[in-house]
Amino acid sequence: MEKIKIKEAIIVEGKYDKIRLDSLIDGLILTTDGFGIFRNKEKTALLRHLAQTRGLLVLTDSDGAGFLIRNHLKSCLPPDRVKHVYIPDVFGKERRKSEPSKEGKLGVEGMTTDVLVEAFQRAGVSCESSDNDSTGDEPDATITRADFYRAGLSGGANSSRKRAALLAHLGLPARMTTNALLGIINDCMTRDAFLAFMEQYDGDGTED
Repeated sequence: MEKIKIKEAIIVEGKYDKIRLDSLIDGLILTTDGFGIFRNKEKTALLRHLAQTRGLLVLTDSDGAGFLIRNHLKSCLPPDRVKHVYIPDVFGKERRKSEPSKEGKLGVEGMTTDVLVEAFQRAGVSCESSDNDSTGDEPDATITRADFYRAGLSGGANSSRKRAALLAHLGLPARMTTNALLGIINDCMTRDAFLAFMEQYDGDGTED
């Protein structure tokens, strides 16, 4: 099955939920690290930024813990920029687990593709094939890992400092994965603007 293109960022609870969606969705997917989001101010700030710039989809499990996390996110994110995606109560056990969860419900990782697609559509999310958005100009317009490397943002002695400068310039938290950073930067600026910023930074005389 071709991956589904979703423009909004998606927040799920854990890494296995993310792995499940990664197999289905072409888009930016982050995790709350369970209840870790309750005390992670940097990630909360990142989610607010994503909600404002591209929209945010909240997809948690249908058990009590999932609703606690969902309600916490409701309290700290702009409601007009967030959509809530709900999966149904399906009882069973994920393959990787030795026994069912406390409430006996399958989480996001255990949902079938049809159920997940229906959940997104029910929330009013546009689900299109990745190929539908492709154009001849797209590769040139997208900031890639190779651009990061050429700009010295990865794989170099000064990479950490350059990443910090870029994050500060964009008003983003300092800690995030490379994939998350790529997704956010692509949403915040064009490739030309990115290259111009990095050229200016390289020429400012700052040394690590």
